[in-house]
Amino acid sequence: MADKNKAVFLDRDGVLNREMGDYVCKFEDFHVLDNFDALKELQDRGYMLLVATNQGGIAKGWYDLAELGKMHAHLKEVYQQHGVEITDFFFCPHHPNFTGDCDCRKPKPGLLLQGIEKYNIDPSKSYFIGDRERDVEAGTAAGVKGILIDSDQPIATVLDQIA
Repeated sequence: MADKNKAVFLDRDGVLNREMGDYVCKFEDFHVLDNFDALKELQDRGYMLLVATNQGGIAKGWYDLAELGKMHAHLKEVYQQHGVEITDFFFCPHHPNFTGDCDCRKPKPGLLLQGIEKYNIDPSKSYFIGDRERDVEAGTAAGVKGILIDSDQPIATVLDQIA
């Protein structure tokens, strides 16, 4: 059997783009953070890079899938220009007050489990970097080591926690 892949899952807001305090609803408010060198290093160490993000603003009607798609395409493109390949985006469009319960909204592990299955990832060799306790909880529930950072904290400051 082929070896399983290892991955670093990344929360989006406050990790890959500037935290706005609430939802980033408009493309104009979407500001990519400079974590290029840190993510390039992880990629060079053999980690696949996957985004796992709650996007409850969709359920609330604050923005739509097209706007979200623009943000993610921009994020992917900016990182590609720096030699970093973000393999995929997993997002939860639900919000408990609007769509009820789901399996994918962090702290539930659904987004990570989707990525683990789709890309044949070994959770025990993988990590989830996020700026909320729910990110770490989702990682733990998926068997992935969670790393908690402050919003907008450079990822380079936690590279030593990743084998």
